[in-house]
Amino acid sequence: MSGKTTVANSIPFTREQLEREDLVMFINTCFAATNQHEYYNDGLTESISVQFLHEYVLYNYRRLYSLCLGLQINHFNKQTIIINLLASGVPATEFRREEGKLIAEALQQLPANRAFSVLDSLAKRKINNRRCRAIVKEYLSSRKDSAFDTVKYRRQYRSIARHAHLDVGEETSDLLFGLKKQSSYSIPLFETYRQAHYSKTAVYQLPYSIAEGFAQRHNIPRDEFLRRIAPMMTPHEKLRMQNAATRQAARLTGKHGELAIDLGTTSLTRLALYVLSLPLKERTARALELHESLQRAAIRVQKRHPITSNRVAAVLDASRSARGSRQKLNRPFAIALGVHYLLQAGCGAYQAFWTPSDDRPDHYPFLREAEGATALADPVIDALQWQPDLLVIVSDGYENDPPDSVNRIVIAAQKYITGTRETEIVHANPVFDPEHFSPRPLGNAIPTVGLRDVEDLPTMLEFSGFVSGQLTLAQLENYLLTTTAQGNLPQSLSK
Repeated sequence: MSGKTTVANSIPFTREQLEREDLVMFINTCFAATNQHEYYNDGLTESISVQFLHEYVLYNYRRLYSLCLGLQINHFNKQTIIINLLASGVPATEFRREEGKLIAEALQQLPANRAFSVLDSLAKRKINNRRCRAIVKEYLSSRKDSAFDTVKYRRQYRSIARHAHLDVGEETSDLLFGLKKQSSYSIPLFETYRQAHYSKTAVYQLPYSIAEGFAQRHNIPRDEFLRRIAPMMTPHEKLRMQNAATRQAARLTGKHGELAIDLGTTSLTRLALYVLSLPLKERTARALELHESLQRAAIRVQKRHPITSNRVAAVLDASRSARGSRQKLNRPFAIALGVHYLLQAGCGAYQAFWTPSDDRPDHYPFLREAEGATALADPVIDALQWQPDLLVIVSDGYENDPPDSVNRIVIAAQKYITGTRETEIVHANPVFDPEHFSPRPLGNAIPTVGLRDVEDLPTMLEFSGFVSGQLTLAQLENYLLTTTAQGNLPQSLSK
């Protein structure tokens, strides 16, 4: 394929433009798609779309595909890239060493449960080439507490060890393959794990994720188990359990074992999800505490990755679809809430425009419920009239009151309203749309970026230059190389 190509609407595209759009679409997908149900789409449709995109980019742009591991993409897509690269063999190019290093580093960056899931998937797919075995051995040897890993991920560890022919040592081998034959272990955690099969007391000496299965085996009441296992739970486990308990209207309170959440260290995205998981009555009673916690979390993000625009407006969608799905409950609303606090914390002048409009603008934004139609037109007009330097629209891309209006409004405003031409507009979409193979756009006049976590907003604001077509394929390649080399956010892409 060379020269110019003409698409159905007779608009000419160069090969470079098509390649840039392919890669932009894929990177956007890697930030938004999670292979889960969304409000408008099911997980199966999304998985088919995402799988196709991964295979297409792998076989057409393999080096750039591997360089995406250096970006702050979500864990699901990072896992998929690692598996696909290892399954497709070693590239016969000068980039094989670079690719191997990227895979090894990306595996280390994943949470342990996801990394072991990757290695287990390789075993199930019978991928056992020399590079794969080397990466498996390197990862396992780098783990600081192999005894903990052996117990917590016992089923996966057994599959991995058998598949890669690993020499794991006598006691570890006994735990993985001959637990019932062993009468005792010298490794304390192994012995506690063995005892937990018949002793309720031993259950509470295990990490929560391991102990949970034994609690069911011993028929320990859920309330009692959570109260006594709480000291063994990580902050993330406590937050996840508190959110789940709230959704089931069965939260543990007072003497029955409330799970203490550390609001001072929880990430902005998780904190926003936690706040929205609380009943409205509790949110109202704790409004000042929750508001200040969200402010502090936003300041922590701003210190790491500042957003430097002086005058910023945000159009934030809190319509019914912002409730998300059962698998991702309230996530779109939580992203909008987190973006609100993040922009408020770091910009010289900031104005939020919520939809549906709030009858009580003096109230905290988390005291509203996600409901009503998606009416973006009026808040976008109001935001443009405020003449910000930057306008961020957080929405799933579905307009229905009226439909498809924002794109026309932006085009007209940029043409007729003085000062609007200088406003940078970015649509941050937390939801993947399988029909578009990317987050659903609001229109051609507005660049759309995927945004699964609020903390990724500074990255995606810079990345929007590629979506809008302002930056070239060469700059995109340089962006990937720079980000990979630095291991964090790149310098301004416009420099």
